[in-house]
Amino acid sequence: MAEQAELGEKKSRSLKPLGRLTPYVARYRGMVAGALISLALAAVTSLAIPLAVRRMIDHGFTQADGTFINSYFAMLMVMAIVLAVASALRYYFVITIGERIVSDLRRDVFSHVTRLSPSFFDVNQSGEIVSRLTADTTQIKSAVGATASVALRNLILCIGALGMMIVTSPRLSSLVIVAIPIIVFPLVAGGRSVRKRSRAAQDTLAEASAFANETIAASRTVQAFNAETAAADHYGSAVESAYRAARSAVSSRALLTGIAITLIFGSVVAVLWFGAHSVLAGTLSAGTLGQFLLYAVIAAGSLGALSEVWGELSQAAGAADRLTELLDEVSPIAAPENPQALPSPAQGRVQFDGVHFAYPSRPGKSALHGLDFTVLPGETVAIVGASGAGKSTVFSLLLRFYDPQQGSVKVDGIDARQADPDALRQRIAIVPQDVTIFAASIHDNIAFGIQGATREQVRTAAIAAQADEFINRLDRGYDTQVGERGVTLSGGQRQRIAIARAIMKNAPILLLDEATSALDAESETLVQRALDGLMHGRTTVVIAHRLATVLKADRILVMDQGRVVEEGTHQSLIRHGGIYAKLARLQFDAANEDVLATAK
Repeated sequence: MAEQAELGEKKSRSLKPLGRLTPYVARYRGMVAGALISLALAAVTSLAIPLAVRRMIDHGFTQADGTFINSYFAMLMVMAIVLAVASALRYYFVITIGERIVSDLRRDVFSHVTRLSPSFFDVNQSGEIVSRLTADTTQIKSAVGATASVALRNLILCIGALGMMIVTSPRLSSLVIVAIPIIVFPLVAGGRSVRKRSRAAQDTLAEASAFANETIAASRTVQAFNAETAAADHYGSAVESAYRAARSAVSSRALLTGIAITLIFGSVVAVLWFGAHSVLAGTLSAGTLGQFLLYAVIAAGSLGALSEVWGELSQAAGAADRLTELLDEVSPIAAPENPQALPSPAQGRVQFDGVHFAYPSRPGKSALHGLDFTVLPGETVAIVGASGAGKSTVFSLLLRFYDPQQGSVKVDGIDARQADPDALRQRIAIVPQDVTIFAASIHDNIAFGIQGATREQVRTAAIAAQADEFINRLDRGYDTQVGERGVTLSGGQRQRIAIARAIMKNAPILLLDEATSALDAESETLVQRALDGLMHGRTTVVIAHRLATVLKADRILVMDQGRVVEEGTHQSLIRHGGIYAKLARLQFDAANEDVLATAK
């Protein structure tokens, strides 16, 4: 942790994280070239104006008529038009580039994050990640677009103005050159504090956003427990912390800006004082002093603007640092360089061989201890056990969300670590207990993950899942929007949508995590009948929380503390009188005594 803190401190002292955006900028070379040309034209036009002013002061006022002045004012008007057009083009190009780059960056970060293993999300809040995708990319958009353009324009103007000042009056310019280090050093030193505090403000805001996201998603639970006030107080404290962190960053930036303006324009006043005495002494013309003064104002204004955008770029560097942390995150679950192809056609054989596993977020607590079992092609195996026995972990390893520390998980004889995860998961369909429903139409939810699914295919799956009837009763049928997390559907309806989704996948291996647990008795009978048809000819692994759902299983595996401690059919395990029999007695009430009697 100390090394990470030190690394973060070093990063906070530079704009290097913005360099990671170079490949994104390089994709749009044409627009960048247009922006640079427009910027250069606007800068050259701005630098030419003081020359015209000098000529007008030194020569225009000595003419008897106004012809000379009229021609110069006409020239100034043309220059103003050129400056306006160039500035408009520059604005269009840089803002468009910023929007395009941030769109690409958001897409890349999101695509990368969705491919990270669950171990990453075990220790990172989703709301904090969303904050990086939204707030941080917005800051980067401003930096890559307007801020970077303003910085480059003012840098060109500053260098150009300093060069013209030297040409105009080397003596006065020497005073300015002496003042530059005095101005720049505080800006660089203060910029470090701004970057560090901006990063802290962004992190604090992300934590507040994560809590808000979690609370809003669980609004019904919050209200059910009368926790609205407590949640509001907690969020208020988080927002207050974010405000204090932001105020600290703003204070540093305000102080930096004030110091910069004082030093810059103090230098201009000093130069003007020396110049005025030179005019009085006759060693400098009034027009030359005016020209030099205009260039000094341009240079001073540019330096002031640079000090302002330096703070903005520092904030953007902090945001880029947080985003590149996501892009640099390496998932431990990845396809090997030469993945081993799974057999074709698929068989559906599943094998756990001496599997030892502990979750990365809890390395000291083993979830599985030397787990061994095999599921034959087409076989239905139920896994039962007390909470925490390791049942769900079996599914997580089979889907290769994690890799075991010892032993192997094999599908059709191939070690899951040697196969392409996408190819492996293509052979597995799952109906989870906690169903995920997206804020989309029912059609899109059923067809999730299936490219080009037709309405007829979706409806066929819904019919098999006993969902077609209730879907047709909805106002827009299969086009009905179900809301975030499917809030407009009942628990049983959400479960049937998940079953239809699994039917659509048509995979050789089926994982059911108590798939009928949310259904009423009548719906459970209908859905179980549909699942019986779906399970036929497929390898099926069922995690059972209610023993009544596994009576038809070919085999039952009883897990306890990460091991298989009993194995057999319902009848044989009841006769054995072990853990399974105890669980059965706890779950089956007096109305189900006849079920227990079937074992006798």
